[in-house]
Amino acid sequence: MATKQQKILIKGTIFVLLVLLILLLSRYGPQPLSVLVPLGENVGKFYTRRRRLARFLISLGPYSAAIFILLQALQVIVSPIPGELTGLVGGYVYGVTFGFVYSTLGLTVGSWAAFELANIFGKRFVERFFKREILDKFNFLSTNTGTIICFLLFLIPGFPKDILCYVFGLTGMKTSTFLVVSTLGRMPGTYLLTIQGASIRSQEYITAVVIAVILAVILFIGYLYRDQLFQWIKHKGREMER
Repeated sequence: MATKQQKILIKGTIFVLLVLLILLLSRYGPQPLSVLVPLGENVGKFYTRRRRLARFLISLGPYSAAIFILLQALQVIVSPIPGELTGLVGGYVYGVTFGFVYSTLGLTVGSWAAFELANIFGKRFVERFFKREILDKFNFLSTNTGTIICFLLFLIPGFPKDILCYVFGLTGMKTSTFLVVSTLGRMPGTYLLTIQGASIRSQEYITAVVIAVILAVILFIGYLYRDQLFQWIKHKGREMER
């Protein structure tokens, strides 16, 4: 019992520290109002949803970063908006460095929350949000599957990463291990989206288009070979269980 209470205390402490970090970044990070005033008219070049989200964040002033991080976390937990949208807008509003940091922090918090929800409430809870046949595809995942498999699944473009957060929460994987590999696995895609958004902000449209093409090609290749990749990872996972 003492061990369980200690784990809860540690996780609670980490959560509080994350909240404090988010508030500090929001207060002392770059303010979107000062960053975007010279480029305000270019917001109209975004698609409607992107324009609305960017304007919404701009209107929040010093609370902007905290809300953006929260949106990134929520899009993992309940998927209210596409992750590609928030990642790109993050780069547009906050630039490459802070956009990447904010997006990564939000995705990490959201992934952690989904992982813990599955870990605490179990498979029946997860089945309320995802069909059983989808979850059954990941039955090969277990505590013995290993960090490499987790990393590869998060690294594959177009893979249902939000579902993976819940699935790995059912495997008994250590929280620290999950957070490290899931965060690292998300980083390449997050960085590309951030650069694309920042390029639009700085009117480097050629760079933005090139990155968009690269992402499209990666997603297309991943889609074409998704079954082969999944079967290969599944085979490796079963080998690790032996």
